[in-house]
Amino acid sequence: MSDADRTISALPLPTADEVPEGVRRLWEKSREAFGFVPNVFVAQAYNGEQFQAWWNYFNLLVNKEGHLSNAERELIAVVVSGINRCTYCAVSHGAALRHYSGDPVTSDLVGVNWRQADLPEREAALAAYAEKLTSHPAEVTPEDLAPLRDAGLDDHEILEAVQVVGMFNMTNRISTAMAMVPNAEYHSQDRVTQVDLTSQA
Repeated sequence: MSDADRTISALPLPTADEVPEGVRRLWEKSREAFGFVPNVFVAQAYNGEQFQAWWNYFNLLVNKEGHLSNAERELIAVVVSGINRCTYCAVSHGAALRHYSGDPVTSDLVGVNWRQADLPEREAALAAYAEKLTSHPAEVTPEDLAPLRDAGLDDHEILEAVQVVGMFNMTNRISTAMAMVPNAEYHSQDRVTQVDLTSQA
């Protein structure tokens, strides 16, 4: 890694020779799939075994087929990350929400104020619960689950939603503490192609 690369984190970055083989394989797969390695994969890999343990749980919870849809999980991620003002996660998972929802406008609104995004009942219930559990965890009670059930979520989906909220609150704090910088590629992913307004004049 060059000195310029080290600005993506407040801590030193490991080289490929300094990380476990599993981390090197993940970096290679990322380059093949995305054309770049997410900065979180490099910055957190400074403690390689701990990163692998985190990634295994994160990947299972957020990326694999689960009880919630990918778009619903990314919605929670963006709501939580926006509340916590976590730049890395808000930007990277904003890109993921645009990808899975196919709606860049709503995705951007969710990142700023989900109430202005005119979400369907189910998504609004998830966003409201994620907001309360993030902002006022000591005030959360079992009664807060009622709107989720009223919106059609079953208990497996509710538990997964709770776990996703918890995961992103933890990950937000790690990313913020390390001053992690999102990859530039995330900013333009899955956005509507710009229209040349001069041709409409």
